[in-house]
Parts: sequence; C-alpha cells; structure tokens
Amino acid sequence: MILVDTSVLIPFLRGIENEKTRKFEELIEKNIPFGINNYIYQEVLQGARNEREFRVLEEYLSSQIFYELEHGRKSYRKAAFLYFRCRKAGFTIRSTIDLLIAQTAIENGLYLLHNDQDFAIIARVENKLMEW
Repeated sequence: MILVDTSVLIPFLRGIENEKTRKFEELIEKNIPFGINNYIYQEVLQGARNEREFRVLEEYLSSQIFYELEHGRKSYRKAAFLYFRCRKAGFTIRSTIDLLIAQTAIENGLYLLHNDQDFAIIARVENKLMEW
C-alpha cells in the first residue's frame, strides 16, 4: 500500500509530468492500492483555484482510502521525536504536517510516494519510512 503525498497529487492533478507523477500514473494503471490522510486532503483542497475546483477535488479525494495516525497523542509525540532526531542529525524539517504524514506512513506500514526533500531527509534518519 502506498500513501501519496500532496507533492505528487497537486502536480498530477494540474497535468504536470515528472518522475513522481509518472509513478502515480503507474499506480493508477496497475490498480495498485493507494491512499491519503487528512493532512494531505486538507493541503490539496487548500490548493483549489476556485469553488468549482474545490468541489471537484473534494469529491475525488473523498473517494480515496484514508489512513489515520494509529495511536492518538502518542503518534504526535512520535512525530515530534522524529523532528528531534532529524534536528540532532543536522537537518531541520520545515513542515510539521510532513512529520505527521511521515508518521502516518510509518504507523500504517505504507510506502510514501512524494516529491519533497523533507521526506527524503526523514527517511535517512528513520529507516521505517519507506519511499516509493
């Protein structure tokens, strides 16, 4: 199973072709299960250019599989500790949301399809974050 990040979804939905959007197209063509989480849902909706696009995105995204953080407050503590570990290794992760997305992938045993350097850094520090 694969968690598809905003950094892939938005370019894909806007018709931008790159290595990661081609991988996403491959997922769709091969019927490989994928999903999102609530943070990705919000980020994609925030990118809507107008109300019509917002409604179309909402309908499309609502039909996807949603993955959740599995352990309530403990999951947030783990995401914060992940930030701490990255910082201790000399890297500053710019987005709290990225840490929560990474934690969602880790807790659910999902590969993460992304096009965001912060996730590549997190994966170097935490080998349980599997990139696709």
